Parts: sequence; structure tokens; C-alpha cells
Amino acid sequence: MTIDYLIVGQGVAGSVLAWTLDQRGCSVWLADDPTLPSASAVAAGIVNPLTGRKLVRTWRADQLFPFLHHFYTDIEQKLGARFFHARDIYRPFRSIEEQNDYLALTAEPAVQPYIKQAVDNESYSAYINNSFGGLAVTQAGWVDLSEFVKSIRTYFINKGQYVDASIRATDLIIKSETVAWEGRSIGKVLFCDGVQARENPLFAWLPYNPVKGQILTALVEDYPIKDIVNQGLFILPIQEGLVKIGATYTWHDLDWQTTETGRQFLETKVRDILRVPYQVVSQQAGIRPSTKDRRPFVGLHPELPGVGIFGGMGTKGVSLAPYLANQFADYLLAGEDLDTEANISRHLSLYYRA
Repeated sequence: MTIDYLIVGQGVAGSVLAWTLDQRGCSVWLADDPTLPSASAVAAGIVNPLTGRKLVRTWRADQLFPFLHHFYTDIEQKLGARFFHARDIYRPFRSIEEQNDYLALTAEPAVQPYIKQAVDNESYSAYINNSFGGLAVTQAGWVDLSEFVKSIRTYFINKGQYVDASIRATDLIIKSETVAWEGRSIGKVLFCDGVQARENPLFAWLPYNPVKGQILTALVEDYPIKDIVNQGLFILPIQEGLVKIGATYTWHDLDWQTTETGRQFLETKVRDILRVPYQVVSQQAGIRPSTKDRRPFVGLHPELPGVGIFGGMGTKGVSLAPYLANQFADYLLAGEDLDTEANISRHLSLYYRA
């Protein structure tokens, strides 16, 4: 059996890349080890073009956001699924000073396309502390990642091109132009295995900087708001009467265990925002595959062109993956250039030093 591409890992990155190459007419197999923890299983799936207190525009936002809106809705239509929810992100001001600072920032031409001109602050005020008003970020939303991943998995299962398997570099027979795995001849093996890539000897030289994050799921009484609220943390309505609250960021104690400290931090923060009662029903922790320069890792191994990587997307995988997967497909199929800031060739000196 000959396969064009074997995708290893079925989180956001692997799901998006597998679908993209499949839709280009390639023979794609998708492999995932369900026993391994996955950041995608924990992540809230929020897409946000403006981040931080200074409303910093997400890297490549002007390209990413139109692309991702079309990408996810197109898959929904083709698979008859529902997982993409376009929503504004409401950001209540903490003070008059913050209100003035934000209004000055929204006057910048680069920021204006992502700001809603008229905000109905009154519609939030019974549920959110917003005595100074707030602003709304547009072109945002969230992807129900469990539903998205399940839809892609089912698609490849129905094609007979999905396998539950733990595939490591040592399981592959890597030749000059092709790779063999369990009797299958494969054009290229593309690793999309998130933070586990640090343990892959083929790509261990890449400078990851993993970040642990924790989120809460809570029942909320009388909360009709559909938009995402963000003020130092997010409140994401996922269904009627149920929200996710997050997230923490820590660069130490990198395990998949929840902590009481993380819960207390989130509960303290959310009490400053939420005006209605809530009850925490679960807590989750994950490790984001972030990188030291905050840019993704995309490309083929410098000396083994039969293997590649598509990952390192940190907290923004849902936003970054569609556009970059399309670009990676152009690179693999037509030899077009990768974005220099995402191409792993920027770290070649680390490879040769290793």
C-alpha cells in the first residue's frame, strides 16, 4: 500500500492538515494515540484577532481570520456538522483611564477592522460588571474542538484511513525520498503531535517553550449572553447555563494535573466580572505547545525530506492552523514558499549545533 501523507497526531493541527491535504486530492492517513493527553481536548478553542491589554493584533490576522471563518464553515457544510460559533468578544473597561486608553487604541487603522462601532453595554450590565462600558471585538468566536476533532476522525474512519496508533520516529524506516511504516510506503510522515514533539528525536532541536493552562467549567444561573467576555480571563458560553472560565498560564510544573491554586486564581478573577451565581462542575489542565519565539513550526526535516512537522502553535492553533495548513500544502504540492517566520529553517543553526 502506498500513501501520500501519514499525519501523526489528531489535535487541531493534525485534523486541519489532514483535511486540507485530503481536499487537495492526496491520499492521507490519520494516526492518533488516544491514550496520550491532548491540549486540544482541554482548550476552549477561542479565535481572537486582538489580544492583551494593548489590543495587539494577532500575527497575520488580516490573512488568518477571513481564511479561518471560511475554512470551518466549509467543513461544517460538507460534513453536516456544527462546531464553529462566530461570536464577538466583549471587553468591559475596568476604569475611566482604561476606557480612554482603549478608545485611543481603537482609533488605529490596524485595529479598526476588528472593533464593533456600536456596543450595547446595557445588554451585558445585569450579568457583567461593566460600569465603565466596554468594547466588542469582531471576527472572533470559538470552535467546539471535541466536536471538530470527532467530525474529522469520523470522516477518515469512513474512508478507512484512520488508525489508533502510537507512531514514533523509531517505528519508521526512513529512506531518501520515502518512509515505510508497517508495510506501507509513505511519501511523507508529518508530525502534528503537539507538545510530545519535544520527545521526537527528529525534531527535539526545535526550541519549544511549553505553557501549562487550566480552565473551569461552571453552571451559571440566568446567563443569556452568547458572546465571549474577556477581562483578564475569558467567560465562554458553550451551551445554555454552562460556561468555560479560563485560563491560567504557567511555565513550570508542566504536568497535566489540575491544582487548587489554579482554581482559586480563576475563581478570584471571575468574581470581579460575573454578577450572577455560578457553580464549578469541572476543572481541566493542558500543556500548550508554545515556542520560544511565539511562532509556529512548519516544514520538512533539514536532511530527511520524508518527514516534516506542523505544530508549535501555542494558544492560537485554532486561528493559525487553517491558513498555515493551506500554505504548507502549497509548499508540499507546488513548491511554493513557506512563511519565513513559521518555517523551521529559521532554527537550522540549532539543528547543526545539536
